Amino acid sequence: MEAESENFLQYHEPGIVEVLIIVSFFTFLSLAEHFSAIFIRAGIIGPIVVGIIYGVPLANILEHNWQETFLALGYIGLILIIFEGGLTARLDLLKANFVLSMCGAATGVILPISLSYMLLFLGFGYGAVETFIIGAALSATSLGTTFAVISGASKSVDLAQTRVGAVLVSAAVIDDVTGLVMSSVISQLGKLSGGGNQPNLGWLIGRPILASALMAILTPVLSKYVFAPFFRRYLERRFAKYDHLSNIVLMILVLSAFLSVAAYAGTSVLFGAFLAGSFLTYLPSKHPEGPFVVMSREEGEREKHKSPTFVHTFECYVLDALQYVLGPLFFASIGFAIPFVQLWTGEAIWKGVVYTLLMLIGKVVVGFWLPIWQLFKREQGNDEEKPEAATDSSKGGLVSRLKPALQPALLLGFAMVARGEIGLLIVQIGYNETSYVSEAGFLTAIWAILLNTILGPIAVGLLVKYRGQRIGEGEWGLVKKDS
Repeated sequence: MEAESENFLQYHEPGIVEVLIIVSFFTFLSLAEHFSAIFIRAGIIGPIVVGIIYGVPLANILEHNWQETFLALGYIGLILIIFEGGLTARLDLLKANFVLSMCGAATGVILPISLSYMLLFLGFGYGAVETFIIGAALSATSLGTTFAVISGASKSVDLAQTRVGAVLVSAAVIDDVTGLVMSSVISQLGKLSGGGNQPNLGWLIGRPILASALMAILTPVLSKYVFAPFFRRYLERRFAKYDHLSNIVLMILVLSAFLSVAAYAGTSVLFGAFLAGSFLTYLPSKHPEGPFVVMSREEGEREKHKSPTFVHTFECYVLDALQYVLGPLFFASIGFAIPFVQLWTGEAIWKGVVYTLLMLIGKVVVGFWLPIWQLFKREQGNDEEKPEAATDSSKGGLVSRLKPALQPALLLGFAMVARGEIGLLIVQIGYNETSYVSEAGFLTAIWAILLNTILGPIAVGLLVKYRGQRIGEGEWGLVKKDS
């Protein structure tokens, strides 16, 4: 009997205590998200707090294997959050604002690392490599938090359809890829400092950069000239016969393929998830008679020659599970990874708070590329600068030209503040896998990551609540797809 039992998992009825713990965990996850969304306009904060309480950092109520399971499920939730971001992203706006996004992303990486050297290396006396690792962790932007913020703001203004939202998505994706490149370098720093076979540093750094660049270039090229023509000619009409079923099968295959390619190529699987979503968005024909061109999900389901879009299928099959289970689990898993008790020493607190404020500034500054861009570049489309604009600027018109970009600039800057999962990943790699990061440096970094991940979404929520409509109606706001 003992030998036979090794071939299968014996079924045991969970004890009542285990059942009640799981029920209470998911109940408090839901309540915490609801109330934090109401009172501080940032629904992600509640699940992080619940994760801290129920996880290892504080009460450790959940069994360790449950926490590992929820962490894995939460990561699936993160992938789906970013996949949804790719599905709903405006490719035309991403393309039109790409240079501006690059400027913002470069600022968001270089400035936090530079400020880190000013404070940590020169002020606190941390080591040079230790400072680089901590600065790299704080140069990242949490993609999961970014898309969660965009989704949460959609009731007031659909940020995905705005110019400022397009800049935010592009800059966050670039920062995320850059952060993952640096994390792969940091994970090898221990080997570089030790004996034995030394890894090729050039290939170590170059591989994720090359893989990311190739995926970013080849995906739109192959989509436009190979996959989209093939899909529109041979598959599109057939998909209309099966509606959601054919859509969800293709979505699973495409997402799995992009995740695998990204992982084995050496770049971020999160980048792969975003590209998978944008790839699917481009496939269907945009012609009014095309099967995927529908006014509503109901029309796609009702008409025989029409099909629901991939976004409709995502909403039908995935959105509820993501919104109520997988998404909250992801933010709770961030709470699992925070060494909460160790944070509460006098030195850790004051150093962490000072560094937090500096890192807050390091990302908020990214937003001020919008007024700079508006000052020196003509608006696209019909917003070309008129001859009298030069006269206006000499008479105080400069302020009036910059004013429409100030609130979107604050929105962009604060939306870039949250570091979340990528920051935690980088600093934990540096602390656990190398000898460079001290416990004091680790705690300083954790304070900055935690507080920035809380303060950024709160500020965005308040901005959207009180200025969302004005931002949506302004020059950096909503843009029609056919404009």
